Amino acid sequence: MRSMARAKPLYSNVSPAVKSPCVSLCRLDEARYCLGCLRHVEHIREWRAASDERRREICALAEARRQAPA
Repeated sequence: MRSMARAKPLYSNVSPAVKSPCVSLCRLDEARYCLGCLRHVEHIREWRAASDERRREICALAEARRQAPA
């Protein structure tokens, strides 16, 4: 009998320690930053596999963008 490989769940690294900054306003500007959460598209892609420490770094970068003068 052949073993059946299970597909990896979509959200395999959901961590209650670091909440996603996503606000469901997913639109990118010209520089590829989300207008909702202010994360770069590469950080959004990285989020699912990131450690809690890396997630905190990503959130800090987004918060710095939020605080930066326009």
